[in-house]
Parts: sequence; C-alpha cells; structure tokens
Amino acid sequence: MSKIHNFSAGPAILPQSAIDASVEALQNFAGTGLSLIEVSHRSKEYEAVVAEATQLVKDILQLGDDYAVAFLQGGASLQFDMIPMNWLGEGETAAYTNTGVWASRAVKEAKLFGNVNVVASSEDTNFNYIPKDYTMPADAKYFHCTSNNTIYGTEMFSFPNTNGVPLICDMSSDIFSRPFDAKQFDMIYAGAQKNMGPAGTTLVIIKKSFLEKRVSKKIPTMLDYAVHIENGSMYNTPSVFAIFVCMHTLRWIKSIGLEAMEVRNKAKADLLYAEIDRNSLFTGTVAVEDRSRMNINFVLTNTAYEAEFLKFCESKNLSGLKGHRSVGGLRASLYNALEIESVQSLVDAMKEFEAMKK
Repeated sequence: MSKIHNFSAGPAILPQSAIDASVEALQNFAGTGLSLIEVSHRSKEYEAVVAEATQLVKDILQLGDDYAVAFLQGGASLQFDMIPMNWLGEGETAAYTNTGVWASRAVKEAKLFGNVNVVASSEDTNFNYIPKDYTMPADAKYFHCTSNNTIYGTEMFSFPNTNGVPLICDMSSDIFSRPFDAKQFDMIYAGAQKNMGPAGTTLVIIKKSFLEKRVSKKIPTMLDYAVHIENGSMYNTPSVFAIFVCMHTLRWIKSIGLEAMEVRNKAKADLLYAEIDRNSLFTGTVAVEDRSRMNINFVLTNTAYEAEFLKFCESKNLSGLKGHRSVGGLRASLYNALEIESVQSLVDAMKEFEAMKK
C-alpha cells in the first residue's frame, strides 16, 4: 500500500516505533503471554508502564518532585469542569482568555462553578489572532489559557507574567512540540490524541503546592485531582492501551529532545506557510505572528475549487486536510510524528493544482 500522508487534527499521526511496540504488545505484553488489552492494570508489568510514562513527562519537561503527573480519562473537555470544581469556590473569580472553540467551552463550564472574567478574546475576528495586551486581575484564583487552537490555527509562543496568579494551560495540541519553561505553570493538561498518543487518556501535570490550594468544599471522588495523584493514576482502571502508547511516544520524544523537535516542527511549518503565501490559489487565515506550527489553516481564494482540491489531494494519498466542520476551508496538522517529506508532498500537490488552473 502506498504511503498515506496523515494530516489529521486528531486522533493524529504517531511515531512508527510506538505503533510497532503496540502491535507487539497486543500479541504478547512484556512476556506475560497476555495481550496488552487483557492484562491486569495491577500487574507489576503494567504498573511499570505507568511509572515510566510519568517519569518521562517529568524528564522531558525538566520537572522535579514538586510536580505531580496523572493520566486521567474524559479528555481535555472533562478538565474544563474539574479545574473550577477543584479551585473555584462560590463567589470567587477565575480569569480566562477566549481564543477558540475549546477555550470558549472552558469558559462556559467554569461559569457553572463561580465567576469568570474573560480578560481577553479574539472572537471579534473569528479567533484569527492571539490577544496580548490585557490586565491580569489580582483577585483571580487562577488564569486559564489555551496554548494552541486546533480549529482556528493560532498558537501562543510566549505566556504572560501572571504576577502570582496561578497559571493553567490547555496544551492539548502543542505539548512536547517545543521547549518551554514548564515551571512557569501551576497546571498543564493535554488530551493525548494529538502529540502524545491515541485517544483515551489525558495528561495532567500539577504543582503540588497548587494542589494544596483546592477548595474546602467536598469534591466528588472521581473529580478530585488529589485522589488520582495519591493513587498513581490507578484509582479506577486507567486507559491501559492509551497510556502504553503514550509511554512509547514519550520515549521517542525524549530521544529527539524538545530543542530538536522544535527545529523539525518549524521547518515543516515554514515550508507549508511559504507555499501558502506564494501560491495564487491559497491564502492563510491567521495573523502571521500567531500562526500555529501544529495546525495550519488556509483557504482557496476561489472556494469553488475546494471539493476538487480535496479530491486531488486524496489521489495523492494526502489525508485529513478538510477544515473543521465549524470553520470549513483547509487544515494541515503537522504534529511531531509527521515527517517533512509529507509536507513536501502537500506542497508539491498545491503547486501542481495551481498549474492545472492556470
């Protein structure tokens, strides 16, 4: 079968080493004679997987024992509720930026638990930029932002000085794509199915001193971060397969290093953005300074060509390029595991399509 170039926004492309290890483990996990998907999560062989995955996260982000790591379920969307449930008391206020669909949903859920101060929003221009000039309210219990906006194609390349307000970030679609100071954050969370593994688990990283500042009211057990951390992500049966694949993906990320990963990702994004800017048939949709390296959004200048171009891409084994249903257009997701050869194949197709239409 010819190579399929996978530009899907998620579930997304994974490194081949993680796929190969998964196939082997589905047959015989760690020499147990059992499949990975039928082994006990309490076995010493599987507990070693969770322990290694946890340590790999800390190693890659250079975090010490003052941070806790957990693998949860419910996707990043459940975090929209768990965060205010754990840290926002009645009558208290949290600060949020609204930079896209997922940030909007986080704001909506937080309002169920307390007051929400949306300190900045790019909704006025259909989320095509990252707001930068806003004041951090001193009374906020925490400040929440979304580092990369998968649907609209914007990315935060720097984070605000919160002046002591705890900083929380949804990094679902750009975590482990570049170096950053993880110690700046009190909490980071990310759905695995973009840059870290398959759908089914969500990474949560919390500073232990922030964990101690949870609300005094009772929190349902399954929604209490402290319970999951105290039980090593094993309070309930975890997503056994998803965490295993994450472990192997994290091994791959560590072997490359975040500095080299950023070089790879920047080269891919630069290649595609250069063609979008050059090609008479295509145009970008995002403020240049805020263009995401992970999710590249663009449109055809003549929208009548869109269906034809997508069919043309399919004939070239270019998959997953249709934009999100809420915005339309085109989107190429260039996550860590996508090789630059795939981006070059897309660029070549864009050039060929332009020549066909001249």
